[in-house]
Amino acid sequence: MPRAKPKRLPGNFTLALVATVIAASLLPCRGHTAVSVNPIANIAIGLLFFLHGAKLPRGAIVDGARHWRLHLVVLLSTFVLFPLLGFALRPVLAPLVTPALYMGVLFLCTLPSTVQSSIAFTSIAKGNEPAAVCSASASSLIGIFITPLLVSVTLTKQNAGSSASLNGIWDIVLQILMPFIAGQLLRPWIAASLERGMPVLRYVDQGSILLIVYTAFSEAVNEGLWHQTPVAALGGLVVVDAVLLMVALLVTGFTAKRLGFNKADQVAIVFCGSKKGLASGISMAKVLFSGPTVGAAVLPLMLFHQIQLMVCAVLAQHWHTRYTCGEAKPQAASKPAAVDVR
Repeated sequence: MPRAKPKRLPGNFTLALVATVIAASLLPCRGHTAVSVNPIANIAIGLLFFLHGAKLPRGAIVDGARHWRLHLVVLLSTFVLFPLLGFALRPVLAPLVTPALYMGVLFLCTLPSTVQSSIAFTSIAKGNEPAAVCSASASSLIGIFITPLLVSVTLTKQNAGSSASLNGIWDIVLQILMPFIAGQLLRPWIAASLERGMPVLRYVDQGSILLIVYTAFSEAVNEGLWHQTPVAALGGLVVVDAVLLMVALLVTGFTAKRLGFNKADQVAIVFCGSKKGLASGISMAKVLFSGPTVGAAVLPLMLFHQIQLMVCAVLAQHWHTRYTCGEAKPQAASKPAAVDVR
């Protein structure tokens, strides 16, 4: 069944991520090898976003763009709610992790939403899929400019090793936005080939992320990441990420209901407004951070990514079951059903 795919693939990819982190921890690239691998990782970033641009249907974006109120709620959740939560919950959550890891949590809070899983889970739950495509895509594009600015405000003052600046934004534009635009421009000529080669492209997409993770963690391990990260802090990081996700799910669900969105729109808002993008986050971390701060910046994101996949897979299946049983309808209604994020 197609709806089972998001449950299986993230598990396999997660195992690959764990194996990559272990490989980088035991056999980090150093010296001349690192000099050779880092440019390849930069090329992988460009290839990753070229494929994202080429695979994104323009028609779905145009259809979903009319739901500006929905997109505004998602963007406010992504770029306002999350950073505020990062600071507001700091007195309670920061003692659970090291200062470096909490800087990674703050970096996580500045990131845009993810595209693929937001759309997939919205589709499974019978939500507004065209709006989810548009909203998640807009978040990713806007994040190219907003995330470096938020990082400069939230992390640079904390001496987190960030190089966020106009130069950082320009580097992100070159490595992420320009390949994405190139993919969109070439889509009319290559879309059919991409569809036929989708199984292979999935491995290219995931392989690019794994290469970026390997180079990022190699650099961090060489600078002593694991010597500075106690095991208890890793357990605390799971709690921190879980609390952030839970609060985001509750707030987006409650807000969507109170603003009068129908059920389909509520589903899209919850899934797009509560997620953070792994691919864009790791790519931006490679540009904005250096030394041991790279590993500390991406580790909270990697854990959050897996937690959000597991929780949202269960939530999407729950909503799908309710819809097929006739308990919830995606069409507009005068009194929208409550969003259950349990």
